[in-house]
Amino acid sequence: MTDISKRSIVKMVALTAVAAAALVGCGKKEEAPKAEAPAAAPAKAEPLKIAFAYVGPVGDGGWTFAHDNGRKEVEKAFGDKVVTTFVEKVPESADAERVIRDMVGQGNKLIFGTTFGYMEPMLKVAADSKDVKFEHATGYKTAENLRTYDSRTYEGAYMAGVIAGKMTKTNTLGVVASIPIPEVVRNINSFTMGAQSVNPKIKTKVVWVNEWFNPPKETEAATSLINGGADVLMQNTDSSAVLQTAEKMGKRAFGWDSDMTAYGPKAHLGSAVINWGPYYVKAVGEALEGKWSTGQSWWGVKEGAIDMVNVAADVPEDTQKKITEIKAGLKDGSFSIWKGPIVDQAGKEVLAKDAVADDKFLGGVMFYVKGVEGKIPGK
Repeated sequence: MTDISKRSIVKMVALTAVAAAALVGCGKKEEAPKAEAPAAAPAKAEPLKIAFAYVGPVGDGGWTFAHDNGRKEVEKAFGDKVVTTFVEKVPESADAERVIRDMVGQGNKLIFGTTFGYMEPMLKVAADSKDVKFEHATGYKTAENLRTYDSRTYEGAYMAGVIAGKMTKTNTLGVVASIPIPEVVRNINSFTMGAQSVNPKIKTKVVWVNEWFNPPKETEAATSLINGGADVLMQNTDSSAVLQTAEKMGKRAFGWDSDMTAYGPKAHLGSAVINWGPYYVKAVGEALEGKWSTGQSWWGVKEGAIDMVNVAADVPEDTQKKITEIKAGLKDGSFSIWKGPIVDQAGKEVLAKDAVADDKFLGGVMFYVKGVEGKIPGK
């Protein structure tokens, strides 16, 4: 056998061995490392659905406008943790129950009713909707899932009175009043007491319109008061009509619930405003954290809920200083508006000398103090 033949055989054997090794390698399956499944993202909590029932239109410039500003503060504070809606112009009647039940049906778990007349409808709906939390403004009845909240509007009324007592030329003030309930009567009295604290000659006339929001009626009432000699007006109604009427007739008046300066800049002496934002943010925060419970809240200057803003430049400096002192006293508790002796319009003592009215007393005020003329409807 030649060397060439030997080399060919050796080469073939080597190639055969390589091919066999390759076949064995191809037949072996190497399992690829298994990819780990991505961790499941935690489920995002559903936003808390919150509804507001308003007695007037959001553009009333007063009461409802102030509540809606509070709703917007909630949205700003909690972002996508909440979804808020509202229904405006809900009457204080059986229709209120229908609207509130509809809010429940739409999945709202926190519902705010923003006027006194919703009290009974909200109690009925709350009894049938135990998984929903209800908040009622200005009421006094509670349930395990319904609590009340209010603002001490009488503090703003008193400060308005101090200014009015200094600015009046006729010593006759006027109040356009809405519904004859303690809240409103208390404000009329506080306005009068504030005025009398700087001007003992003050008397106050009142015209009742028996509605919270009715600009034509409010205008008519304001006109009547001015024609009757009142040259400074306050209101416990929800529109800007009283201030606008004073502007047209060359008299002075106050904004109420919201800053109404723009509605009558020449007439405007100041606005007794309510800031609902702090309470609404607190209430929603408690609901989100599972800390909500029933009860009653009544917030004023101390809690940042009541203020007198944009006092007119022509109000004397000493009066403006007095307003600042009153705010400070209300905030730290060193000053009390309802401190005796206080007598009613017949001269009967209703609060003894140095006695300070508690909230139970204030919640039942249904008498006029000395200096207020006329009678409370239904009394």
